[in-house]
Amino acid sequence: MGKIVLTEFISIDGVVEAPGGEDFKYQNWTFEFDRGDGERYKEAESLRATALLLGRKTYEGFAAAWPQYEGGLADKYNTMPKYVVSRTLTDPKWAGTTVLNGDLAQDVTRLKQEVNGEISVAGSIQLAQSLLALDLIDEIHLMASPLILGHGRRLWTQTPDKTAWTLSEATIYGDSTLLTIYTRRTTA
Repeated sequence: MGKIVLTEFISIDGVVEAPGGEDFKYQNWTFEFDRGDGERYKEAESLRATALLLGRKTYEGFAAAWPQYEGGLADKYNTMPKYVVSRTLTDPKWAGTTVLNGDLAQDVTRLKQEVNGEISVAGSIQLAQSLLALDLIDEIHLMASPLILGHGRRLWTQTPDKTAWTLSEATIYGDSTLLTIYTRRTTA
């Protein structure tokens, strides 16, 4: 059985928009502070994943970039199964991609039953928010940069109900970058 692992770069005021650039007032904000061994952690996290589950915009960014790279992480991304949630993408070019365009809850529940291991949701703000609202996330990895950005898209929006989580890891990397890992508590 698979588990959905949400992994995000986040500011301390909850902004997750454009951590590596894109069209945003504070481009590359996650690189303003040295993450030290956090870089190795992020690579190991990616290599540990069995599959990727992405929203269309994040998928398009990954698909445009990763096939051009070489090395262990590029090999992993380019050969692993990828699932993209989209109603508009019909002919994905990146090898190993399956488009999920049905009911999100049903598609992700089925995916968790079919894939053994970690199904990584990287970035993909709108998808992440939908998965949180549907209570389909099993683990949340947040790498918090010591910045208050003041504006930008935030990870959390309103959800239908409260959920309980256990802090399973908290590590400071480099220059005040905090990695926290939360695991979904199951109700007794």
